[in-house]
Amino acid sequence: MDAGDRSGTMTLAFELDALKALADPTAVFSDTRQWTKYVGVVSEQPTYVVTNYTRKHRVRQDFFSGPRGVVESLENVKRQFDTDRHVFVGTSDEDREAAEETGWEFLPIEQAAEAAGWTLGDAEEDDDPFEDDGRDDWP
Repeated sequence: MDAGDRSGTMTLAFELDALKALADPTAVFSDTRQWTKYVGVVSEQPTYVVTNYTRKHRVRQDFFSGPRGVVESLENVKRQFDTDRHVFVGTSDEDREAAEETGWEFLPIEQAAEAAGWTLGDAEEDDDPFEDDGRDDWP
C-alpha cells in the first residue's frame, strides 16, 4: 500500500471490523481515494449494520457486501471492478482465508495503518440498537 502509487489500479476492501479499528474512518476513505480506483466495505454483518456505520461516519463506498458473505462479496467485487490489484484489509484469520480463497491480497489493519499513516483507535461497539445487551431495563 504505497501512498505514492497514484495509478488508481487498485480495488481496496475493508472488512467492517477493520474499518471500526480506525480512529477516523472518514479521513481514511478520503486518503485511499488518492491512490485507489475503488474502495468499499464487506462484512458478514447484516447490510443495515454496514450501512448505518458508513452513514454515521460519512464513508462513501464504491461497493458493499449487501446480503452476501465476505467470500461471495470479494468474488463479485473482483469480477465487477477490473483493476491490477485487489487488496482486502481485515482483522482475523478468517479474513486472511477469505482473501486467499478469492485471489485477493490480504493486509492486516495494523500493517495497513502503519504503511499508510492511519491512526488506529478504540474499536466501537456494534451500532445495532436492537442487540440484546443483557440488561433488564425494560419497565
